[in-house]
Amino acid sequence: MEFRPCIDIHNGRVKQIVGSSLKDNNDTAVENFIAEMDAAFYAGLYKDKNIKNGHVILLNHPESEYFEATKAQAIKALNAYKGGLQIGGGITPKNVSEYLDAGASHVIVTSYVFSNGRINFENLDKIVREAGKDKLVLDLSCRMKNGNYYIVTDRWQKYTDVMLNEETMDMFSGFCDEFLIHAVDVEGKADGIETKLVKILGDWNKIPVTYAGGVHSFEDLRMLKELGHNSINVTIGSALELFGGDMKLDEVLDFIKK
Repeated sequence: MEFRPCIDIHNGRVKQIVGSSLKDNNDTAVENFIAEMDAAFYAGLYKDKNIKNGHVILLNHPESEYFEATKAQAIKALNAYKGGLQIGGGITPKNVSEYLDAGASHVIVTSYVFSNGRINFENLDKIVREAGKDKLVLDLSCRMKNGNYYIVTDRWQKYTDVMLNEETMDMFSGFCDEFLIHAVDVEGKADGIETKLVKILGDWNKIPVTYAGGVHSFEDLRMLKELGHNSINVTIGSALELFGGDMKLDEVLDFIKK
C-alpha cells in the first residue's frame, strides 16, 4: 500500500470538489477547497517528500473556456516534479507526447477508450501504441447502478455499459501499467470509503491499483488496508490538512508505512 497524492485542477485553480457534482455546463462543481497556491507548489511539496506516482487531473472539458488555464497549471506541476506525477483529463494520442515530454511519468485515460458507452478497442490500441503500455494508466472510475459498479466517463458524468469486475480488470490489465479508480459517489465527500468496491479491488490484486474516494479518517485507512490486503494504493483529497481537512500528511505517510 502506498500513498498517491493528487492535484485536481478546475477552472485554472487547484481544488477539491464533490466528484458527482461536476458539470461541463457552465463549468460548475460543488467546491470543498480552493487553494491559494498553484499546482507547482503541491508538486514541489510531493517531490520534497519523495511521494511518487501522484496524479494531476484536468477537470475541464477541452472545449471549456477555462481549459487552457487548467492545462497551464498542469504543465507547471509536471515541470516541477519530472517523472513523479501522472496526468489525466482529455488525453488522446495527439497530446500524449506533449505531456510525457513535460515530465509526466504516465498518462491517465478513460473517455478516449469508450464510444457510446462501450469499449472502443481501436482507440485503446491507438493510445497504447502512442503512450506505451508501461506509461499508460486506465481510469476505471465507477458509480453504483442496480447493485453493480459501472465505469463512468467524461469527467464521471456518463455511465458506460461496462461493469467493473474481475473479468473487466483482467482484460484491461493487458493494455496498461496501472489502474486509477475513483469511487465517484463518495468522491470529495470525506464520508467513508466504498467498502464493496475496495473488496473487489483487493481480491483481484494483479497490477497496481490506486483507490480514491471518501477517505476521511485513519479508521478508513485501516479498513482500506484490511479489505485491500494492504495492496491497494490510496489517494486522499478533501480530508487532508493540505486541502482544508483534518488529516496531516506526515501522519498519513507514517500510518501507511506501518
